[in-house]
Amino acid sequence: MYGWNGKLLRVNLTKGKAVPQKYDAEFAKTYLGGRGFAAKILWDQLKPGLDPLSPENLLIFAAGPLTAFSLPSSGKLLVAAKSPITGGYGDGNMGTQATVQMRKAGYDGIMISGKASKPTILHIQDDETELVDARDYWGEGTFKTEGRLKKEYSTTTGVVSIGQAGENQVKFANVISQGGRGGGRPGMGAVMGSKNLKAVAVRGTKTILAKDPEAMRTLGIEGYREVLAKPNYDFWKRQGTMITHEWSQENSVLPTCNFREGVFEKADQIGGFAMEKIKIDNRGCPNCNMTCGNIVEDTAKLPSELDYENVAMLGSNIGLGNLKEVATLNRLADDYGVDTISLGNAIGFAMEASEKGLIDYKIEWGDFEEAKILAENIVFKRELGDLLADGVRSASEKIGGDSAKWAMQVKGLEVSGYDCHTTPGMALSYGTCSIGAHHKDAWVISWEVSVGRENYSAAKVDKVIELQRLRGGVFECFTTCRLPWVEVGFGLDWYPKFLEAATGLSMSMDDLFIIADRAFSLIRAFWVREYATSWNRSMDVPPARWFEEPITEGPLKGSVLDREKYDNMLQVYYSKRGWDSQGIPTKATLKRLGLEDVSQELQGYVNLTPS
Repeated sequence: MYGWNGKLLRVNLTKGKAVPQKYDAEFAKTYLGGRGFAAKILWDQLKPGLDPLSPENLLIFAAGPLTAFSLPSSGKLLVAAKSPITGGYGDGNMGTQATVQMRKAGYDGIMISGKASKPTILHIQDDETELVDARDYWGEGTFKTEGRLKKEYSTTTGVVSIGQAGENQVKFANVISQGGRGGGRPGMGAVMGSKNLKAVAVRGTKTILAKDPEAMRTLGIEGYREVLAKPNYDFWKRQGTMITHEWSQENSVLPTCNFREGVFEKADQIGGFAMEKIKIDNRGCPNCNMTCGNIVEDTAKLPSELDYENVAMLGSNIGLGNLKEVATLNRLADDYGVDTISLGNAIGFAMEASEKGLIDYKIEWGDFEEAKILAENIVFKRELGDLLADGVRSASEKIGGDSAKWAMQVKGLEVSGYDCHTTPGMALSYGTCSIGAHHKDAWVISWEVSVGRENYSAAKVDKVIELQRLRGGVFECFTTCRLPWVEVGFGLDWYPKFLEAATGLSMSMDDLFIIADRAFSLIRAFWVREYATSWNRSMDVPPARWFEEPITEGPLKGSVLDREKYDNMLQVYYSKRGWDSQGIPTKATLKRLGLEDVSQELQGYVNLTPS
């Protein structure tokens, strides 16, 4: 087998054992890697209904057949498990040297079950694996943890770790690497903490075999050159994803005060150009020549890595217009190992609940000092933080009132940084995302604004599905970064050529879309199996605020989504996906995608429509 190593590492922390496990070429060809591998393993090996924070849950780190080769932005690692915040499938990707080292150690993934009897570090050096006592690390932040481990083993060792949020099992704790690269916002850090696993440190010295090494080398060189030659490259290097900030403000989609509005009066103080004035450095993922990590000094004169999402959610969404203060909240979140998107949601939710008198806690919009205290209280589950640590869906259920309408989540996962009062296509993307309300699978909003945001057309449904196939399917399975394609226009035609040079397999984009659809429908089946008879189409509907509370500021004031038109658009989406009226894959669809075994098992939980 070329491209793939053909081997996963199975770790049982309860038993203290680690055993290599081979997989065959058919499995590789069918699921490709990354998300495809994770979805299949979780479907096959998890008992439905298990507690996501129990030892029986599986924590998976997975790469794909292009990961770690010298190709543009190939340094991504997928982390997946049953999500503690949603109860469904959860994953996320992160740029990290750990994915390169894992592949060089001979593994395409690591599957971790059980629970260690004490805080533990999983250390992998090629074929040697050991579980190291981490009691001395427990209670430390991710920055210090990674620094100590690199000093202990080597500077080339790849490290992923959790901070105090993961240790305390905050349900939107994530996994951190390289001083601010986070992944797994649906609570993968909490799953890691529930297993008493503080970190994974991995180093490999082997060569990843390509079918055609010379073609791989040539394609890599040419691919990097093309990225550098793109017209938008220079501006991208200056601002990275922060280029989105001014665009969001101009187009009334910048989340403001818990997604009440789409414009923020202090937007220019926290945007990309404001960031450039205080930027001191730039970071990137392995194998990337369009590095997007913007480093600024925060209020404590410490480095903080900014991107659009964390600035939008910890800035305008909580009414905070000071970029250095936003950077401080972001740096604390990265060190504690808590997702910045959900954290910004939780703080914004608390501010609104305080304003409306639903909680006995005073915190006003834009109050940096109180926001910092609340962030720390969430991480350590103190006072109001204990309520918010389970996410805004759970918090709204407990405080009542009308808070469920402005608890900004889908399926339990908090909405990422785009207000959708005026963008039904992006609302559909959030509604149908495979992990809950996240932009990763289908960032359709830029296209939608350019072609006309007011309609609820089938063309928008087609675009959402196309992007889900590309972003949430092909790139997540490969496992490589989508940003060269999205941000500077690196051609999609490169990727089948990369795949053939790596593996020898000749696949068209249509072939890759079938794999993407297979992963997407398998993940949907996982959700349906977990929720069983309580599953219904309301699971795919975004928050009531966007339908019922018009925005009051900006050029599009008065706008809301049309619930009936959204529901019709959702039905069109289901039909095009081959799912029934409740969003459940039909027998015919599962058969077409080679998932007959999934169909047979799913019938034990819900009635499947034949076609």
